[in-house]
Amino acid sequence: MDLKNIKSPQDIKHCDVVELNQLARQIRETIIGQVSKHGGHLASSLGVVELTLALHYVFNAPADKIVWDVGHQAYVHKLLTGRYDRFETLRQQNGISGFLKRHESEYDCFGAGHATTSISAALGFAVARNHFNRKNNVVAVIGDGSMTGGMAFEALNNAGISKQNMTIILNDNKMSIAPNVGGFSKYLNRVISDPVYNKMRTDLDRLMKRLPGVLGSRFRDLFLQVESAAKTAVKPGQFFEDMGIRYFGPIDGHDINELVMILERVKSQPGPCLVHVLTEKGRGLDAAVKNPTKYHGTGPFDPESGLPLVPGGKCPSLTSVFGKTLLDLAKKDNRIIGITAAMPTGCGLDIVAKEMPERVIDVGIAEEHAVTFAAGLACDGVVPVVAIYSSFMQRAYDQIMHDIALQNLHVVLVLDRAGLVGADGPTHHGAFDLSFLRTIPGITILAPSDENELRDMLTASIDMPGVVAIRYPRGTALAEEMAPVAENFDVCKPKILEQGKDILLLGAGFMTNELKKTASVLRENGYNPTLVDARVIKPLDQECYRNLLDSHKVIVTLEDNTLVGGYGSAVGELLLDLGITDKRLLRFGLPDNFVEQGEIPALFKLLKIDGESVAKQILDKIQ
Repeated sequence: MDLKNIKSPQDIKHCDVVELNQLARQIRETIIGQVSKHGGHLASSLGVVELTLALHYVFNAPADKIVWDVGHQAYVHKLLTGRYDRFETLRQQNGISGFLKRHESEYDCFGAGHATTSISAALGFAVARNHFNRKNNVVAVIGDGSMTGGMAFEALNNAGISKQNMTIILNDNKMSIAPNVGGFSKYLNRVISDPVYNKMRTDLDRLMKRLPGVLGSRFRDLFLQVESAAKTAVKPGQFFEDMGIRYFGPIDGHDINELVMILERVKSQPGPCLVHVLTEKGRGLDAAVKNPTKYHGTGPFDPESGLPLVPGGKCPSLTSVFGKTLLDLAKKDNRIIGITAAMPTGCGLDIVAKEMPERVIDVGIAEEHAVTFAAGLACDGVVPVVAIYSSFMQRAYDQIMHDIALQNLHVVLVLDRAGLVGADGPTHHGAFDLSFLRTIPGITILAPSDENELRDMLTASIDMPGVVAIRYPRGTALAEEMAPVAENFDVCKPKILEQGKDILLLGAGFMTNELKKTASVLRENGYNPTLVDARVIKPLDQECYRNLLDSHKVIVTLEDNTLVGGYGSAVGELLLDLGITDKRLLRFGLPDNFVEQGEIPALFKLLKIDGESVAKQILDKIQ
């Protein structure tokens, strides 16, 4: 069987185990080849090749619903569901997504880009199936750390109570395939999943219920205790059993024969079942196996050596600027503790943890918990610095509002990946943080326009009151060397970069650098604009803004946040509050829809928010 000939999962139904293993090798070669050219989420997908083949071999998608969590491990699924011909466009503009998308394929029954959603969604599919008297199977695939999220346990609790027929695959790539995968454990899995055993179990249960009085109850309890004891002796599944979910495993996630056998048996079991599958993250690429964190999401690399094809530039990443600054601050201030939600490297807290491991706490994929945990720390004198990607911070909105702001606690929120992030697309674009954070009473929102301001704002935030949020984009510093630490840094006021007249250009964060290009084009066309780095998105200094707004006829705002409720909206509201009605306000930012994947400069041009496009639109409107 040649991978390029597979147009749907039906094409693998006639394969034997040898052919499926041959396909597994082709799939790994294809994924490594593609990701090595353009980057992507590699290690997770390499770890689930055999599992995905077994799922599509046993179940009948798209009639049967296979719901993936996060989507990091979905590349194999895409290759088996008719997207081989477009796989070379993965994560590129107008190409296929790196995650699950309902409009991309009928096999993507539920979109996924954030973690812990699969069990909840799968339970929804199961209830809908029964409501409409359908007969299809429902499978949730969860793993890659997603079980640390509270939503997964809420869903497990509901699934256990509901008694809905569904299969949950726990893809465990944190454990090695230890001896408990073989021997007695494998034998026990075969026994408890065997149809004959389960019929005997059901018949015996019915018989014992018919016995008079407490005698039947005692026999039934004794039987269940013996079964439970045997399973507990070799399995970590009692927790799930206690929730009303039958547990099978651990299973070798790279043994297709064993996977197919267990899945065939489990899918006919009544009620919710969980199959615990052990996989090796990065399997098939030695470099990814040795360093799965590095190859979780990677840029282009040499598939032989694993070394990056594009060496890092001389300018440091903004993430590393944050991490090094926080490390310096933590060395001087014992109150500071960094908190991350399973992203220490992505958010830069690994820099602190390497030297001061006791000052960084990784709570796992649990953003809501991270924020309320920080609130508890703040109540007792700690200055928590919570570093979470902008799009993931959306999950903790209520905790910011209710647990921090309402109690007027001092917590510093650091939102990396604000604005557009590129190839990861709409699930990861930080397009809404200014809008949802602006609704929180008493919050201070800071948006640096370069690495020096990021450092200085973080430094100032430690002793500021209340909730402080600092947001910055994915990318690198603008210069190789940083400027000296600013003295008397006035974090509350915007900064005038170029004084002019008539046209006022107000930039939010790093978009100020695009407005520098706008100002240049405007000057070439005979105008002399004033360029301002807003720096503070909330609160806006009314007197400072009054002076700026009064002295210009046209006010322009530019941001990498949706225009709905963003910085431009804040300036518009301020104009009304100040009673200034004779000015023209032109707002530029992200549209009121979800922006697709692509290179950031190309997306800026497409959305007409690059500096030159903004200048052209201004000229079109005022000439």
